[in-house]
Amino acid sequence: MKRRGQWFMNVLILAVCLGLAGLTASFAQRSGPLTPSGPRRAPGPTVAKPEVPKELPPIETRQKQEVPDDLALFSSETNVVSVDVAVLDDNGRFIPKIPQGNFMVMEDGVPQQVQSFGVSQAPMTVALLIEFNARFQQYWSETWYQTLTAAYGFAETLRPEDWVAVIAYDLRSEILSDFTKDRRETYQALQRLRTTGFSEANLFDALTDTCERMSGIEGRKSIVLISTGMDTFSKLNYGEARRIVQEAGVTVYPIGMMQMLRERADAYGAFDGAWGGAARLDFLQADNQLKTFAAESGGAAFFPRFYGEYPSIFQTIHYTMRNQYVLTYVPTNQQKDGEWRKIKVRLIDPKDPKKDLRIVAGKKNKRVKYSVVARSGYRAPRSVE
Repeated sequence: MKRRGQWFMNVLILAVCLGLAGLTASFAQRSGPLTPSGPRRAPGPTVAKPEVPKELPPIETRQKQEVPDDLALFSSETNVVSVDVAVLDDNGRFIPKIPQGNFMVMEDGVPQQVQSFGVSQAPMTVALLIEFNARFQQYWSETWYQTLTAAYGFAETLRPEDWVAVIAYDLRSEILSDFTKDRRETYQALQRLRTTGFSEANLFDALTDTCERMSGIEGRKSIVLISTGMDTFSKLNYGEARRIVQEAGVTVYPIGMMQMLRERADAYGAFDGAWGGAARLDFLQADNQLKTFAAESGGAAFFPRFYGEYPSIFQTIHYTMRNQYVLTYVPTNQQKDGEWRKIKVRLIDPKDPKKDLRIVAGKKNKRVKYSVVARSGYRAPRSVE
């Protein structure tokens, strides 16, 4: 009897233990895994801050050297102006081998003495700035096709050593590819120009932003601007944009779009009436803005009506960018007043400076018509008090 009672007690104890284990497992499944947790604190920094000593040790520095009063110090306050000049014939070809004595530089109407003279031929550093908005460049529209034709056509004329960046703008400018020699990156950037976004065309903001970015680049740099010339919603006004372009030292070559479309619209009477007259004035003002940006930066503006004009335009831009005469002079007016100084470069007859230089070519000594391309001026520095 005692053995049966003891065996029954052992079975009862084992059943109680198994029951407790089952209850514990079911509770764990309901409430999830148990994780150790301490008392909750308010959120705060998890990294202890280093203790800052109340008194920092002194730092040993070099003592200021005293300069004797009788020691001569050299300081240069002379302003030297450099002007890039291109002499082109009627076909946009560069005219070489013109001697230094045939160049006359005038600043505010006063002749200047040329200090150095040379011919520069270097690779191009150019930013391709393209207007691409839903107002004029709608998908598969005529202006859309003109814009892409001009952009791809200029890219195809680049040499392997040229640096080029692609920037598109509507409401804001977007860098599609930074300066590179890899033409694959350039064409990949142009392939993004398919569908448009905003209807605005903020020309002034995009142009000045590009000029300011390129102002720190050493050497010759240029912007090829493919645009209608219209500005709709820029933060800067026309005068502020002109001032930035003048001071940036970046040459601007605008290519105006929609020339033939405007002539067709005018022929069909689209510009008649009050609203049509206002639209005509807007386009004329846009052309004038492009011409002003080009003239004041030392570039040239082009307004093609036919697609066959594009190759000659690209050729002229290439000749102008790559082959230039470089003249430097010390202006007679050394006042640092921050005023605008006008520059005019002429080709003169050494025997009679009042006459323009006569250039002839061929066996018949036929006179060659030419144009002198140079920036229209610069802004004098201001004195630092």
